[in-house]
Amino acid sequence: MSAEQVRLWAPDAEQVELVLGADGASRVPMAASGAGDGWWSVTADVGAHGGRYAVAVDGGDPVPDPRSRHQPDGVHAASALVDTDAFPWTDQGWGGVPLERAAVYELHVGTFTEAGTFDAAAERLGHLVELGVTVVELMPVAAFPGRHGWGYDGVALYAVHDAYGGPQGLARFVDTAHAAGLAVWLDVVYNHLGPSGNYLRQTGPYFTDRHHTPWGEAVNLDGPGSDEVRAHLLDNARMWLEDYHLDGLRLDAVHALHDERAVHLLEELAALADDLTARTGVPRSLVAESDRNDPATVSRRGPGGAGGLGLHGQWADDVHHALHVLLSGESQGYYGDFADPGAVPKVLGRTPFFHDGTPSTFRGRVHGRPVDLDVTEPWRFVASLQTHDQVGNRAVGDRLHHGIPAGRHAVGAALLLTAPWTPMLFMGEEWGASTPWQYFTDHEEEWLAQSIREGRQAEFAEHGWAGEVPDPQDAGTVAASTLRWSEVGEGEHAEMLAFYRALLHWRRDTPPQVRGTVGEVTRQPDGTGGEVLTVIRPGVALVARLGGEGEVAVPLPAGDDAALPAGDDVARPAGADLVAAFPAMAGEVAGDPLRLGPDSVVVVRR
Repeated sequence: MSAEQVRLWAPDAEQVELVLGADGASRVPMAASGAGDGWWSVTADVGAHGGRYAVAVDGGDPVPDPRSRHQPDGVHAASALVDTDAFPWTDQGWGGVPLERAAVYELHVGTFTEAGTFDAAAERLGHLVELGVTVVELMPVAAFPGRHGWGYDGVALYAVHDAYGGPQGLARFVDTAHAAGLAVWLDVVYNHLGPSGNYLRQTGPYFTDRHHTPWGEAVNLDGPGSDEVRAHLLDNARMWLEDYHLDGLRLDAVHALHDERAVHLLEELAALADDLTARTGVPRSLVAESDRNDPATVSRRGPGGAGGLGLHGQWADDVHHALHVLLSGESQGYYGDFADPGAVPKVLGRTPFFHDGTPSTFRGRVHGRPVDLDVTEPWRFVASLQTHDQVGNRAVGDRLHHGIPAGRHAVGAALLLTAPWTPMLFMGEEWGASTPWQYFTDHEEEWLAQSIREGRQAEFAEHGWAGEVPDPQDAGTVAASTLRWSEVGEGEHAEMLAFYRALLHWRRDTPPQVRGTVGEVTRQPDGTGGEVLTVIRPGVALVARLGGEGEVAVPLPAGDDAALPAGDDVARPAGADLVAAFPAMAGEVAGDPLRLGPDSVVVVRR
């Protein structure tokens, strides 16, 4: 390998050394740039030392390069050089997937398959193509401590987690996905770093005590030295989108990015993505997780715009919360606000934000801002029935469908997938996976592991949980959370999969201006202790029954073309008006009224 230039930003250092080799036996002085910008550099033959290197500031211990592309021996060890230009890409004809055509599938590489690697996940992409999703959203893959973890405690933002397959594995996955017609988004965490292996403080002012987050000091976005901190994050986003050909980024908890500058970091990120889209013709989408319920997150930015941040999409957790309460009956904590009978009609019929300037009892104040859907397109809001957060942060990681009848799960899926918002599934949801998805870590430090164990047990006990919480450090917790692909074609799992597939194919084949339209949502008692929901939109109608006893007669939504066909297949026959039904329809269906049993749903074209 030829000599490489290694650079480090260390503005307060008096001396910086390049430490060569995994054993750190050789140290080479690095030179300050002379421009007073805090950058140091040196050219050295890193390849002659096994491709491993680290940096040392003011005679201190060697630490990984803050911009390391690979940590093959873990986040505490030396970095390794990676030439991303050498990846053998075959996706030169890839045209991308615009957000308005997205149906998103959230995937955790380590538990999506038993092997837990990019290559193993790539072998299952055919399942996703057949399912009808168009975007795979990978949970964080930036290097984190140990082998197993969710990825939200990443500490090497530029490095791809080695246990998943490292940089080459990610590149192969993206290339394979593009060949299959699937876009790939990546979840990135810019609001904090994990506690173990975070060496940024040893090289520069990456954090500030001027602001605080739930994880401690905030990332320094607006204080002294913050120009280079922002550049660190912007260059990271550019790396994922350019060097790894990713189609988008999901930005974790952007409300924890404290930035008092006139131009917010999020606006700069949006401009970066828009520039790349314009230069390549391949859409790059940035989707924010935000707790603010503020449409300005996705409003147009800059002169002549609406004064927003200009991101392309944002999560709409209120939709999840309203559906979760409707289907599960749970109303503790923040779910209490969504027990309002008007919550579901509001978030499915008029706006993605239940709290749009209305009182929030959980917060003890008014929350949110109204959304004008004539200005802000509905597809900019990403909604879900289940997510890694909403499943994994439960005491035992039970999925929504573990506590409700299969038919009720199907009602939730139909409500989500016929809504005007961009839908997102959590892996395994589509077949009603039997496996939970629990919180797991792999920290080397026993004090940290014990602190996490005790903290989670105390947190759930505080909310009334009397049982044991799975040990995050136990390998059995990871094993229990790994999908069982053998069950996909079995019984009720296969029926649920067929139902999801029919709805997703309808979305794929229906123009956004039809399926992306708000509509009328009604709820009424069924006379037997249950209730009937009706959703009517241009082009589609849904009738669902929750609970109750026996069969009840339910009128079909008005419309000359809404008659149901005969047939025993949940998939829509060619030219028929039935989109999907659960349970699958059997025999002749005698038009109007429809007779529905408890926890059942029918979706028809109008």
